[in-house]
Amino acid sequence: MKNIRILALFFIYCGAVLQGCTVGPDFVRPEPPKETQYTHGDEPSKTQSGAGTVQSFEVGAKVPENWWRLFHPSKLDPVVASVLKRNSALQAALASLRQSQQSVFAGEGVFYPQVNAAFGASRERSNPISVGVNVPPSIFNLLTLSGSVSYALDLFGGNRRAVEGLQAQADYQRYTVLATYLTLTGNAMNAVIARAAYQAEIEATQEVVRAEKEQVALTQANVSGGTAAESVLLSLKSQLAATEATLPPLALKFNQTEHLLAVLSGETPVQWTSPQIAFSDIKLPESLPKTLPSELVRQRPDILQSEAQLHAACAQVGVATAALFPSFTLGANAGIANTSAGSLFSTGSSFWSFGADITAPLFRGGTLSAQKQAAVEGFQAALANYRQTVLAGFQQVADALRALEHDAELVRAQSDVLESAEEALALVQANYKAGTAGYLQLLTADTQYFQAKIGFLQGSAQRLQDTVALFIALGGGWWNLPSGDIQQVGKQAP
Repeated sequence: MKNIRILALFFIYCGAVLQGCTVGPDFVRPEPPKETQYTHGDEPSKTQSGAGTVQSFEVGAKVPENWWRLFHPSKLDPVVASVLKRNSALQAALASLRQSQQSVFAGEGVFYPQVNAAFGASRERSNPISVGVNVPPSIFNLLTLSGSVSYALDLFGGNRRAVEGLQAQADYQRYTVLATYLTLTGNAMNAVIARAAYQAEIEATQEVVRAEKEQVALTQANVSGGTAAESVLLSLKSQLAATEATLPPLALKFNQTEHLLAVLSGETPVQWTSPQIAFSDIKLPESLPKTLPSELVRQRPDILQSEAQLHAACAQVGVATAALFPSFTLGANAGIANTSAGSLFSTGSSFWSFGADITAPLFRGGTLSAQKQAAVEGFQAALANYRQTVLAGFQQVADALRALEHDAELVRAQSDVLESAEEALALVQANYKAGTAGYLQLLTADTQYFQAKIGFLQGSAQRLQDTVALFIALGGGWWNLPSGDIQQVGKQAP
């Protein structure tokens, strides 16, 4: 067995000396874009004032790793923490990452000598006549103890390219974990905002229903007294029914967001405890980061996923190219054999062999060249997909920036409507107390106020969700996580 160890060391030395070039293209990361902004024309540095809040965009500012804390840390941290620690999709992504990392370790084994040991015991009957020797047959035992070593010389880099491809696949899985992490935090925040907004809308709509019921009751009395037309009563009843009809869809959406939060947290809806977060608890961040496009392509997980796939496709071209060249393998076998255990280690029982194999493809019917061309086309497809992913990422950032700009305009307009409705209600209330306005006028002003409040809530909720969309579009700041171990990504939230 000492001979086997010597041969193994010899093969390692041969591999180091005889390794040749690595065929196929070396992967080069695509150049980052030269654009300095995302939208056509001038990009505003801040939005208009909507409900007293101006959002500013800070170019080059750090994207917080726990960006959701900007909306309300004490209320939102427990929700996001529950999602990150229990979500099954994130756990599956982490398991796939560990699986791909083990595949890389397994693939790297090709760079080392393959050493095996074997022991065999058999009882045989030989017939010398079969080889031309006219002697009687004999029966004997045969004991064999042997070891073998082989080493594939990667002269053209096919194995190195294969392992490079495995590493690229591991990188892809790593960015899949990050993409899952980013999606989960975004979905959790959007669900929390939507749930709180639906609850506020339900409460405001119930106030509208209360006011309209009072209008119907008052008009009913007026009709009975002959001071109002029946058509007015029917119109008010129709309006009341239409308003009441908006409540079940709102309640359904409220329940659906609760169910979504439960599933995101890895629980069934019946197990999950709903967080007590009112719409007024959620704050709108005023200072927002705006990453340069050249940095975005190095930070968004989906773009990095596409880049890893491009790297894997590039490595596959090298694997297919190396298959066109000869392959070289060194091999040796040594051991001892005898007819009894007592004489197994006696002089004359040893045997050994040493050799080299060279296999060169001469004719494969065009298979190898077609495989190489297929790999080249696969690389071109991966490159096109990468470019499309980059464009989609830029579009999402541009959409979020413009959405926030127009959301501020909408909230400002809705705020003006709400303010006017509130002033009108206050004026009618004063006139009613002074006896110069009727109760029906008061109820009408009350209804208009709550309808304006619903519109304001909807605009404010959209502004909050578009702010979340901007953080997601910028990559979510995962690169600023305190721990560099992606395996701990589900444990970052307190």
